[in-house]
Amino acid sequence: MGHQQQSPLPPHVLIFPLPIQGHVNSMLKLAELLSLAAVDVTFLVSDFSHRRLLRHADIHSRFSRYPGFRFKTISDGLPDDHPRAGERIMEIMPSIKNVTASLFKEMMVATDCFRSDGRRPVTCIIADGVLSFAGDFAVEKGIPLVYFRTVSACSFWACFCFQEIMEAGEVPLKGNGMDLLVKSVPGMEGFLRRRDLPGFCRVDEVSDPRFQVIKTETRQTPRAQAVILNTFENLEGPVLSHIRTRMPNLFTIGPLHSHLKSRLLKEKTTTTLPSTASGSFWEEDRSCIEWLDRKPPKSVIYVSFGSITVLSRDQLMEFWYGLVNSGQYFLWVMRPDSIAGKDGKSQIPAEISEGTKERGYMVGWAPQEEVLNHHAIGGFLTHSGWNSTLESIVAGVPMICWPYFADQMINSRFVSEVWKIGLDMKDTCDRALIEKMVRDLMVVRKDEFIRSVDRMAKMAREAVSGRGSSYCNLDGLIEYVRSMVA
Repeated sequence: MGHQQQSPLPPHVLIFPLPIQGHVNSMLKLAELLSLAAVDVTFLVSDFSHRRLLRHADIHSRFSRYPGFRFKTISDGLPDDHPRAGERIMEIMPSIKNVTASLFKEMMVATDCFRSDGRRPVTCIIADGVLSFAGDFAVEKGIPLVYFRTVSACSFWACFCFQEIMEAGEVPLKGNGMDLLVKSVPGMEGFLRRRDLPGFCRVDEVSDPRFQVIKTETRQTPRAQAVILNTFENLEGPVLSHIRTRMPNLFTIGPLHSHLKSRLLKEKTTTTLPSTASGSFWEEDRSCIEWLDRKPPKSVIYVSFGSITVLSRDQLMEFWYGLVNSGQYFLWVMRPDSIAGKDGKSQIPAEISEGTKERGYMVGWAPQEEVLNHHAIGGFLTHSGWNSTLESIVAGVPMICWPYFADQMINSRFVSEVWKIGLDMKDTCDRALIEKMVRDLMVVRKDEFIRSVDRMAKMAREAVSGRGSSYCNLDGLIEYVRSMVA
């Protein structure tokens, strides 16, 4: 009995996101937080996403200091030249189901669930909540399953209630009665209109596969032993209490980008935080920071519609006129593939060119977190993706919301009606309205919006600090993961 016992191997978590930038981004941050806590992590990502991350996000140097961390890649089943954006983004779901699901199972069995060089086989699967086949495998093999939903709690809950919404006849949305209140999502009866339902409801028939896949994927969530959400109690408390009636073991650990930053600083593992912790799929143009440096405080509106939105040429012109006519400085991110048709930017009217030279700056992609935290930024014209919304809240920047699809439709309603930290212009794209909203946000109601978003930013920072709710919940999650090997 006298000899030293070897310290047991740490738990080994497999993290498997849906291969879309917003999902990969937040799950990478969770992977780094677990790695910081000395948990072994295998991060399974599509070949396509992995190539983009290698090219633009410097992931290897970022993760090289975690000896227990590995990347593994798998096909998303789509051809290399598939745009993975715009209208066609939803094609990823059937492709993953038809191709990736069986590859995943083969890979897990062939590698003995990634047992390797001093690491245990996988002791827990943290899968994106829309990858039910990963859940099927976990259940079949008796591996503990945790689902991570990368969307807001409000969107997740609305999707969870799709069956009830359907039974109440509140979908399909055929464009009529869009302003009628939705009564079948508990906790949202007073303010949720049909047009605010997640974009998957915008179908002509409830048999539409886009609606059905989200309905079934979301409804199977409670079979997991636990659920993780990238949000915080003070932001979505009322909705979270409804979700907990179905999924009591719920870990709210957001805002993840802010949480990771504070834990890295606390570890003092690095004096300068990597500016590349973005997990970006695009090359960031840093020249916009120098441009912002020369602008007065809170004078610039930042415009970015995220990694998936595609604008028509008409929409592009409405936004452009609205921004120029507002008389405000603007920094606009225009992804290389974000305008439909080849001649998206050709033949720009002279008055727009002039106005842009005077007050605007355009880039293909920007270091968004850094931009939002810049003293010159006073507002954010956003597609209301969940990562962007959280980044804006933490930076204390009020928003104008122009949601494109999915959870963005409901996030924008919460921003304007519930949290009162911005304006919602969904389903309209009109230069006069854009001009008016930019002025409202940046000039007319500036102080009112800044007051309410500052209050929210303070709550977000408290949530991820020392004894805050998200901080304690992440510790709870880590303990939970460790208890699986005890």
